Amino acid sequence: MKILVMSDSHGNKSNMLEAVSLETPELILHLGDHDRDCIDIEFEYPQIPLRSVRGNCDRSSAGLDMDEFSFENKRFFMTHGHLFSVKTGKTKIIETSVDRGVDILLFGHTHIPHYSVIGSLTAVNPGNIGEGGKHYAIIEIKNGAITCDLKKL
Repeated sequence: MKILVMSDSHGNKSNMLEAVSLETPELILHLGDHDRDCIDIEFEYPQIPLRSVRGNCDRSSAGLDMDEFSFENKRFFMTHGHLFSVKTGKTKIIETSVDRGVDILLFGHTHIPHYSVIGSLTAVNPGNIGEGGKHYAIIEIKNGAITCDLKKL
């Protein structure tokens, strides 16, 4: 299962569309800051499921601040990250994820790509897909194993 993870698009839908076209994922996850950019992705790729959360720039959005779900027998926790002060450190968000018993933590906000494995927790920040960054992540789940590749357009 191939999952495309993007964050901080800030209105740059063309980068998002390019990443989807290049990667042909089976699931798309957007971690906020202009979650409304997902409307164009859903229009262009209605066959690919898409989940999103809102970020600190999405105050008027009716979207979720956090989303926790199961996919391919893995528990995901996704949030933008600002509610966990990730710009000053990852301790709070990692502890929360461990307490929730999730397998995969996804967050954005810092615009800095990050991938780590802490015990049984895989933590991923795809960086920003918007201007200046053009970063995203590909997570693959095969036979229960999780791999992550941080990429740039």
